[in-house]
Amino acid sequence: MTTEATTGAHSGPSEVLVVQPRSHTERTILRRWAEESHPGAPVVPIGDGPEVPAALGEALHGDDTVIVPARVAWVTPEAGEPGAVRRLRGLATTAVMRMAWSPLHPAMARHRPDAARVVVGEPATVSDLVSRFVAQENGRPGSEGFARFVVRQAVLACDRVERRILGDRYKVPRRMVEQITSSARFAELAARLARRTGRPAPEVAQRLESCLHEMAAVQSPPAIDVFRAMMGPMHAKAWDVQVDESGLERLRALNRDHALIFLPSHRSYADPLLLAEVLHERNFPRNHVLGGNNLSFWPMGALGRRAGVVFIRRVFGEDVVYKAAIQEYLGHLLAKRFNLEWYIEGGRSRTGKLRRPRVGLLRYVVAAMQDRPGLDAILVPVSIAYDQLHEVGAMAAEQAGGEKRAEGLGWLYHYFRDQSRHIGTARVRIAEPLSLRQALADAGEGPAQLEKVAFRVCAGINGVTPATATSLATFALLSARDRALTLQQVREVVAPLADYLEAREVAVPVAELRTRHGLRMTLDRLAEAGVVTVYEGGTEPVFAIGAGRHHVAAFYRNGTLHHLLERALLEVALLRIGDAGDDEDLVEVGWRELARLRDLLKFEFFFSTRRAFRGEILRELGLIDPDWRRRDARPADVRAALRQLPLLVAPGVLRSFLDAQLVVADRLAALGDRPLPAEGDGPLPPQQEFLDECLGVGRQMLMQHRLDRADSVSRELYATAVRQAENRGLVTPDGAGRAGADGAGPSLAEKRVAWCDEVAAVIDDLGRLAELQRVRLQVVLGTGDDEPVARALPAADGSTEGDAGVAS
Repeated sequence: MTTEATTGAHSGPSEVLVVQPRSHTERTILRRWAEESHPGAPVVPIGDGPEVPAALGEALHGDDTVIVPARVAWVTPEAGEPGAVRRLRGLATTAVMRMAWSPLHPAMARHRPDAARVVVGEPATVSDLVSRFVAQENGRPGSEGFARFVVRQAVLACDRVERRILGDRYKVPRRMVEQITSSARFAELAARLARRTGRPAPEVAQRLESCLHEMAAVQSPPAIDVFRAMMGPMHAKAWDVQVDESGLERLRALNRDHALIFLPSHRSYADPLLLAEVLHERNFPRNHVLGGNNLSFWPMGALGRRAGVVFIRRVFGEDVVYKAAIQEYLGHLLAKRFNLEWYIEGGRSRTGKLRRPRVGLLRYVVAAMQDRPGLDAILVPVSIAYDQLHEVGAMAAEQAGGEKRAEGLGWLYHYFRDQSRHIGTARVRIAEPLSLRQALADAGEGPAQLEKVAFRVCAGINGVTPATATSLATFALLSARDRALTLQQVREVVAPLADYLEAREVAVPVAELRTRHGLRMTLDRLAEAGVVTVYEGGTEPVFAIGAGRHHVAAFYRNGTLHHLLERALLEVALLRIGDAGDDEDLVEVGWRELARLRDLLKFEFFFSTRRAFRGEILRELGLIDPDWRRRDARPADVRAALRQLPLLVAPGVLRSFLDAQLVVADRLAALGDRPLPAEGDGPLPPQQEFLDECLGVGRQMLMQHRLDRADSVSRELYATAVRQAENRGLVTPDGAGRAGADGAGPSLAEKRVAWCDEVAAVIDDLGRLAELQRVRLQVVLGTGDDEPVARALPAADGSTEGDAGVAS
């Protein structure tokens, strides 16, 4: 047994040893330590509960009495053995060593006496503790509240020393609810809520405390280790993990002075487990992960709370007491510099690209900071990108109209089983951290302030998300429109994509894309997952998207689309410039078309500010033609430049989303001037019934070849299109009025038809670009006819006009 302390040993009649034994063995170890290091000093044991020993209350009457806190820490080497099974066994052994299970401690003390260490916290006099108590809690010395305060301080003092041994990864909160409810702030909060709700203050305080107990995580090092041992198989076998080490080192420096709020992208149930392991291995304190209480089923709920998961009700309406409890809890955690983590999308992405952010939790954090003027926190955008996901098939089925499977023990068993197969690499990247206070100031005052901050976080996530080999391979195969490609043909499609992304300084897996072997391995992994089919009965293997697997392939493809967005918009704008007359201002035509496209897609993608967007478009022009500023271009020159481009991405990037808008616009136009019903007679809410109708009509239009992509038949894409319609005032007559319609303006039916026509016109542009792309790849895809060029673009002299049609 060894001793770890912050100061030397004290002896004398004015000392009181406050010890925290968790078993008979620990009590024996602490008694022996007390006899050797502090002979004659009284020893007062305290437990984990709120009860305060009477002996401690008696010891707190002398101002010069020194309180010396101590406990036993069980330390075991965590050096990993090779192999996942041995590693998990090591985790379990470590957890058992730290558990307060009295039947195990005697054997542990006999076989590993060096593992038991007495940690001694910073001593403090009673007068010092009184000063802290009065300052922090506005309390009365000599009261039972003061004795509880001393117990909390003793626990925290030992925690600090124990972290020096075990590392910051085991920085855990102690008695958080008790700390909150014993503060002067809590009494004031209960009084304010009592006035607001008209209920007695004691009743409100009791309700607040109950809500805090419901949500508060009760972390402990043993539970953390057990949780890691149990949940490790959910990610340890499935992926190799690549980590942005420099980004984490930058965070380590910031974490010394501020709490961090990790805001990762959300693709998988494994996201929080994988990120927790990455941080644990690098000695970061464990995050408090905010999640929905749909995952609080046994054993996940009981163990998760002890490992740092904060389970929050998914719906709490206008419950002002519950909202106040969340705000106070989050503010207290940040003030104590405990790190937070939640998923700003509000749920896993069903389409593979980042969802629009939800700002509810951010709103509570900002309110808590405003209530604590000296408090700030650092927002940390995190990208977690996977080569493949086992669960993507189920998510894709939901988009095609399937039901989401409820979480439970059966679901957990199947998830664990699926995760046992290795499916590639997971990449964790850290974007530039943001001071929350500074980000709010930069966003300016107004109702959109939080949305601007959240969009900045999402833009940061997108910016550091790498392009995976899986995403580029599926982009190539989906762009072939169900045509099977040879390996060389896939390489010919992927190569210019990789060249472009590297020119943009986007991380690209060179070995997996630039070599035949690497690309074949990528396609084989997709084939093993059932996303791609391989036919090997001919002269050479050919690859295509599997039947009914277009949504899965699109999920992987969509993870890279944000890197191609500006290029895609510019291609459509250049097409429209090529259609312009010689007497038109081509620059004005281009910016007008870009603004129109940006407005059509603003609910699907994260756009920069208009000023930054302009710079991004000019950068894209520089990549297309470095000498564009010195040219006095005519429409014919722009058409010729489009024909010569080595890469056209607009159809592959934009078509699915505009096809989905076309279906929603078509269904709204079919309603004429009638609004979507506010109440439905069926079992579903009105919007859900409308989305189901869109799914049915979308499948019909796909079979009729009025739509180009099977992945456009998607509940989530339709829901986003409905938000676009709401923004344009096309859902209800009242909405049309808010959008600026007056008695002399167009009717709701006319506006709906106009939107449908606008979307169809852009789809027609994409069809023309797709024809041009197929001509460009005539060698790759076996097209030997130049006739589609004339259909896609007018000739250089403008003599031939063509139209590929909405269903091209």
